[in-house]
Parts: sequence; structure tokens; C-alpha cells
Amino acid sequence: MEEAVGKLWHRLITRAAGGHFPEAVVKLKEIERMTGVFFRALGGDPGLRVAAATADVHGARRSLLSRIAGSDERTPRARMDAITLRLPVQLDALPERALNRDLYLWLAAIAAAQGKPRGAQDETALAQALTQLAPLPEGASADPASLEVRLNQLATLRALLRWPGLRTRYERLVAAVLKQRPDPARLPPVEAERERLIRQALTTPGSVAALPALPPKGMPHQPVLLWLSDLVSPLAVTTPSGAGAEAVASAPRPKGDDEETERQAHRVERVEDAPEKHGLMIVFRAESLLSVAEFLKVKRSTDDDPDDNAADAAANLEQLTLSRDEDRIASKIRFDLDLPSAAEDDVVLGEGISLPEWDYRKSLLREDHVRLQELAASPRDPRAAPTPLPQHLRRTARHLHRQFAALQPGRRWLKGQADGTELDIDAVVRATTDRAIGQHPSDQLYLSLEKRERDLACLALADLSLSTDAWISSDARVIDVIRDSLLLFGEALSATGDRFALCGFSSVKRSNVRFHRLKDFSDRFDDSARGRIMAIKPGYYTRLGAAIRHATSVLEKQTAARRILLILSDGKPNDLDLYDGRYGIEDTRVAVIEARGRGIVPFCVTIDREGASYLPHLFGPAGYAVIRQPDELPARLPMFYAQLTR
Repeated sequence: MEEAVGKLWHRLITRAAGGHFPEAVVKLKEIERMTGVFFRALGGDPGLRVAAATADVHGARRSLLSRIAGSDERTPRARMDAITLRLPVQLDALPERALNRDLYLWLAAIAAAQGKPRGAQDETALAQALTQLAPLPEGASADPASLEVRLNQLATLRALLRWPGLRTRYERLVAAVLKQRPDPARLPPVEAERERLIRQALTTPGSVAALPALPPKGMPHQPVLLWLSDLVSPLAVTTPSGAGAEAVASAPRPKGDDEETERQAHRVERVEDAPEKHGLMIVFRAESLLSVAEFLKVKRSTDDDPDDNAADAAANLEQLTLSRDEDRIASKIRFDLDLPSAAEDDVVLGEGISLPEWDYRKSLLREDHVRLQELAASPRDPRAAPTPLPQHLRRTARHLHRQFAALQPGRRWLKGQADGTELDIDAVVRATTDRAIGQHPSDQLYLSLEKRERDLACLALADLSLSTDAWISSDARVIDVIRDSLLLFGEALSATGDRFALCGFSSVKRSNVRFHRLKDFSDRFDDSARGRIMAIKPGYYTRLGAAIRHATSVLEKQTAARRILLILSDGKPNDLDLYDGRYGIEDTRVAVIEARGRGIVPFCVTIDREGASYLPHLFGPAGYAVIRQPDELPARLPMFYAQLTR
């Protein structure tokens, strides 16, 4: 009863406090893809991903009801850093759903306008924006709030000058936002003047040079929904020390099986040493005393069970604190992904291959930066012995075999040939008519019965990183799904007669990229090839760029009119060294571009639900497919190949 009354009171007082319109809420996960496309279409950095922003304490004045309800103390501020465009998890500050949706798009537009000038048109827009920006008074040093106002006005002017069609939408948003801001008449004099200047900066961007300084007990202004925080000027205007120097961590929110994953962002503070919790208290463990309790049978296993409320508790934290503990503890467990011994490892096929790697930070292709080793299944591995197709795949394999047999080349009549076994009656009639009207008749008057071959070569490249060891159900792992996919893919392509190869890869830093040759183009898809596929196991990490470059060189040797590189992945490129985050994504993107330039058609099939947030940047809008249910991958992979080879 007490809990029910508390929930009812919280709902009533929060609604009375106002400032939110739950019926008009728009969530980031609903508009994330559209916002990302809109941001990149306006010229924003294509390597940035859209993610949730942190909810920070703003310190502005709140109404009495808001203080009683404990609402509006923290506000998520949109911001942009080197790898991420962070937007609020949801927007319900405006009374109409269309306005909240437009607010997301405006934030993406102002972020795109904030980037460095690109081209003569952008340079002109920046010059015009600077001429409209009110100059700072002589000797004035802008505080962080004034600098934020100034830089956001500059970004707003650039956006409106580059894309005049946004002006109507911007004016409509400004009118709605001003109604939700505090009334200057109810604020102290200095705070009222700052609020009037902020309103002026919104209605007439560029007209406000700086804000008056706050008195010692003054409170900052309410955050502006239409602006970004932690901006950096394209003219190398830097923010004060500490501004923008933040780290952000994302943790998954609880979700049902049929719901998408939401991510709640947190500010992260790194400290040198963890604070001492015990103070002057002498550490004493009562468990060390001998007592009858030590001989009781206690279910100790429940101590290690996951806490169902851990995700909710993490979501309610305002800030996470990280520290590095340098103390050596005898009971500490050290874990590393050491390679197996030479006797148990796969067979190395050569001395290694040197490959380049793209460093996006320096815009430089580092030659001979990566070392790749080609491997074959070890003959000592009993799983690599010749193996027939598993029983649970035979029915699906027969179905795919019947479907793909229709793609086999057949004999057909070719009309209008210069030589052939029979006359082409249609061609003879046309030639006779042309001769009768005085035109030169064609001499291609025969039918020829010929067999046209499918001139295709495909290499399927499977991600065998450690993440494939994850369980997707009570009886199957990701690696099991990949193994079944390769087996069915081989069965389907055997029915077409197309040339194909099957490979896998993983990596341990740049000096050891492991490339597994499961079936070469010259090999038959028989029990020996199936045995090598059955022997694959989770490896290490995912240096995808190097694997794509080597697979491209293998495919390039095939004399086929069309060469396809089909990539199976379950997550982003990553490795133990710098190959993580945007570094790995940009290197993979350059590898894909290089493959296309050499006549290869790359296509990625992933079971990563977040793949749509970064795969368009890597493979283009039509160069990938995301499979929501991993167990559907084995049956759907051959279908993707059929669509690619139409």
C-alpha cells in the first residue's frame, strides 16, 4: 500500500511540476537511423555514430514544484566529440511530437554545420556568419557560458546560411522553446538580463556578443535545447581548460526479448586512487572466528549469481568513477588470450604476409604494418577428420540444393547469330523486308544452341573472434551458427557449379592476424572440407581490415567476370592495440573501398543488432544486411548470395 501511494504521489507531483509532455515523447531509438542519415547528408562526419547523451546536473533555477518532485535536476545535453554525436535518449520538452522530432533533426543539422569548412560554399557561409556575429567588447574575456552562446550562434548562422530551407523549422522550434523557458520578470536582475540575451540569441542569431558575469550567489541559466554543449570553433577557438574533456560510458538497459537495446550514457571520471572507505577503522573480519556457522551447509553459488537490478542501479548513477589499482594481491587472477602451443595449433602455411593499414588520425596508409598468417586445420585435431553433413542440416540442404539447381547454366537458343545450326526465321523475314525497301540487310540469320556458363567467383569470410563463443540459446553458440552457415552455403553453391572458397579469420594485435583456409577455389566441397569447417572454433579478436585486404588479393587471382566477397560478422572491428573504435572502422572502410577499386563486390551479413549504426559507413546503404535472429543465418545466407548474383 505504501509503495502504491508513493508511486501515485510521484506521478501527480511530477505532472504538476510540468515541463514535460509524455504524450509527445520521441525516443532516440525511433529516430536514430533517420537522424544519422540526415546528419551525413548535410555533410557531417560520416565516421561519427549517433549515441545517447549523458544527463548532467545543470544547476539552474527550478520551480518549487520541480524541487519537491525532484524533477528537471539533470538534463541530457547534445554534444559532439571525435567519434560520437550524442543526443538525448528521449525528447518530451515540447508539446507536439512533430516538434520534438524536428528538434532531433535540428541538433543533427547544427552539429553538421559545426564541422570544419568543406569546399568554397562552406567557406563562404562561414565568412558570412562571422560578419553577422557581434564582436566581443575590447578586453572582454568570455566565460564558458558566454563562449557557448557565441559558438552556438555561429553554428546556427552557418546552418541557416548553408541550408535556408531549415529557417522555417528553426523559427517554429524557437517559438516553442521560448514558451518553456523561465520568465525574465521573475528572475533576479543579472539572471534576468542573461535570460533576455539568450532569448535574443535564439531569435536573432549572432546579435549577442557575451553574457554579463554572474554574481557570487547567482545561478546559471537554464540549458538551451536548441544548442550543443562543449563546442569547438572551426577557427581553432578552444574551450577553457576542462571543457569538453569528458569520457562517456554506455551500459545496456534491461530489455525484453523482442525489444531493441537502449543505452544509458554516464559521465566517467578517472581518479588516481580509489577513496579509502574504512578511514581509521581497523579492518576486522568476523568470518575468521571459529564458530558453528562455519560448519553449516550454505549455498555459496548464489553469491556469484547476477543481480537482476544491477542495470537499473547503474542507470540511476549520475557519474561513474574509474581507478587503476596498482596493488599486487596474491589472490588476483590474471587472464590473457595466449596462443596455443605449436603442437596443438593449426598448421602455418607460409612465412607470413605483410599488409598495410590505414591510420585515420594521420590520414596515412602504413605500409607493411600488419603481419598475416595463413593457417590450415591441424591433422592432429580429431574434429578436422572428413565428416559428412550433420543430420540436422540435411533437410535444409536438400531444399537449398533444389532451389539453387535452377541457377545452373542450361542450353538455350541464341538468335541472330552469324553462324548456327538452323535458320532464324524472324531474322530472315527482317532481312528480306530490308532488301525489298532498299536497305542493307543483316547477315546474322542463324540460330545457335549454346551453353552459357555462370562466370562467378565468391569467397565467404567468417569472423572467428572470441565473441562467437557467446550463447544465443540454451543449446547453440554464435560459432555453431557460423559453422552451420558455411556448411549450407557450400551445399547451395555446389548445386550451382560456381567457384567458391571458404575462409575464417581472427587476430591478436597487428603482428598476428590468423587467416584460416577452410576450402580453396580449387578444392571440392566434400567430407574433407566439411571436416575442416566442423573443426573451427572461437579465436581471438577482429582485425577486419587486414582480413578483407588478403581476401581481396585471393579473389583477384580468379579469372571471373564477377567476384564477390561475402563477410559474416557478429560485431565491430576490434583488437587489443589501437585497432578499436573509430580506428578499426576507418581502416575497414578503406579496405572495402580498395576492394571495390579492384573489381571485388563486398557484402556483409551480420547478426549484430547495432550493425545499422556503423555498417552503412563501411559498406554503403546496400552493401550489408542485419539478421535479427541469429539462428536464421544458415538458411538466409545462400539467399543473399542468390540476390547478389542475379
